[in-house]
Amino acid sequence: MSKIGPLDTAVSLDSYECTIAVECCVFGFQDNVLKILLVKRSIEPFKDYWVLPGGAMNEGKTLPESIEEVLSNLTGIRKIALEQVACYSNVERHPIKRVVSVSYYALVKPEDYPVIPKNYISDIMWFEIGDVPELGFDHNRLLTDSLSKLRDNLRQNLVFGELLPDLFTLKELQELYENILGERLDRRNFRKKILQMDLLVPTNEKKAGVKGGPELYKKK
Repeated sequence: MSKIGPLDTAVSLDSYECTIAVECCVFGFQDNVLKILLVKRSIEPFKDYWVLPGGAMNEGKTLPESIEEVLSNLTGIRKIALEQVACYSNVERHPIKRVVSVSYYALVKPEDYPVIPKNYISDIMWFEIGDVPELGFDHNRLLTDSLSKLRDNLRQNLVFGELLPDLFTLKELQELYENILGERLDRRNFRKKILQMDLLVPTNEKKAGVKGGPELYKKK
């Protein structure tokens, strides 16, 4: 497996060099709390700062291949669904060289993805969204943009992936969305929309031990 450097791949753009990098916001939903995976750099610039997992593209790699390689080689995470967010090209976003980054996000259950710091990373940790420190580079902006993209996608598409158990109630589904979106949702409108989208299958079973015995659903 090739090693991922912090920012070690450059391409010539006429009179100067520009590094192409990829960064990823890996969001985790655990104990009804939205979290973000951050890594601590062991090298300059921004040594000992928390940042998003990221690194330079290796020669011959596509963007999707590069972000998967970066995540695997820095955190140990592999094979997760990723969505592209934006491209960042501000000329002052890196203190040493010109760096253009393409950012991604993912939403997972942290317990399903054990992490370990590797290469130039000295520590790795899941932070609650409300407790994120000042990040190195412009990664606070990347995080803000990715969180906005995640929430917009959830509002529009009501896609919840692997975050729920095999069987769940509509109340549990709504609580999941409210915790990620950080807002209260109208119960009637939410249920109407989710059922109209034909994403769920009623099981004709009731949730045991809950007053009223709400009906259990499963994903199609």
